[in-house]
Amino acid sequence: MDGDISATVKNQLCRRLEFAEVVPSIESVDKHISKQDKGPSEIDSYTNYATFVHANLSDEIIPRVGMEFDTEGDVYDFYNKYAKEVGFSIRKSKGHKDLHGHWLNRVFCCSCQGIRQKDKRDDDVKCHRPETRFGCLAVLKVLRVDGKFRVTEFIAEHTNALASPSKRMFLRSQRKINLAQVAELEIADRAGLTPKESVGFLARKVGGVQNLGFIPEDYNNFLHTRRTKEIKVGDTGGVLEYLQNMQHDDPNFSYAIQVHLDDFITNIFWADGRMKLDYECFGDVVCFDTTYRKNKEGRPFALFVGVNHHKQSVILGADLLYDETCNTFIWLFDSFSKAMLGKKPFTILTDQDAAMAKALASQWPETCHRLCVWHMYQNAAKHLSDV
Repeated sequence: MDGDISATVKNQLCRRLEFAEVVPSIESVDKHISKQDKGPSEIDSYTNYATFVHANLSDEIIPRVGMEFDTEGDVYDFYNKYAKEVGFSIRKSKGHKDLHGHWLNRVFCCSCQGIRQKDKRDDDVKCHRPETRFGCLAVLKVLRVDGKFRVTEFIAEHTNALASPSKRMFLRSQRKINLAQVAELEIADRAGLTPKESVGFLARKVGGVQNLGFIPEDYNNFLHTRRTKEIKVGDTGGVLEYLQNMQHDDPNFSYAIQVHLDDFITNIFWADGRMKLDYECFGDVVCFDTTYRKNKEGRPFALFVGVNHHKQSVILGADLLYDETCNTFIWLFDSFSKAMLGKKPFTILTDQDAAMAKALASQWPETCHRLCVWHMYQNAAKHLSDV
């Protein structure tokens, strides 16, 4: 019976990142569980493992009903520290606030809590995203009582695989870039190092990526957030003044700016008099390309490109985009057609972008949309390299 259970547990845990090594043998777990806690015919392996881990942890880091904390942030930090020792990631779940915006209660749960709902588009997806929700029961609930957050419920049992010590640094809630690393990464970024080089530099200093405390994707997100904050209130006026000066020098210069509610610039489109003249003469077939990117800002730099009578490429419009969503492309195509006095190309060549195709069908339904052969070759080389 024990052999069958061990095999079952191992198969279940191998579903995700080969975490089988974290589960001790049934015999070792049995030493920490009394006989009356076990059923005669089955053993809940995840419950037993939680008990096994608790037996090796200090009582100070194990949550208990009745514990009190000063702030909601203190609760999260405490539960996250406990989660790191056990081997799972946590997230903030539901809660209620009072009229002043202060938390009345809060729920913290395992990141595997809940079940993914069925998506009607599943039949059209060739490669599904990995399953991350397994209906885990682990939860910590707190209630504000007399200005303190008191633990009212704590469930330690998990229904998902738990991470081994060597894998815990990859758990989402356990990853964080500390202040010292932020300072070094900012220096590296100003020096012109790529994100890959910067992360590699820090990894060598601490003896490997496993000791960093974060992954390269976290650094990319950090750069994106920092650069967004650098677009402070007032920068919109500076850009607007520059474009107005360009329009003063060239009366045929056109531009459009899309601004966020917080006065953040999101998208910029411009076309000068030469671009408009070239579009009037050679704008029947246009290639729209977003593969250009600024190295520092990381924003898509898109161009409307045509071909003149000398078979030379001519730029018909340029734009700096915040992202590549359908709403962004709708705004862009509308701005382009307004700058060109309503004239739309007969044919446009793009890459295989679903958001772009949807925006074209919405704004330019009469324009013939075709895919660029170069992008098709690139996708074939990428996805069919093993064929």
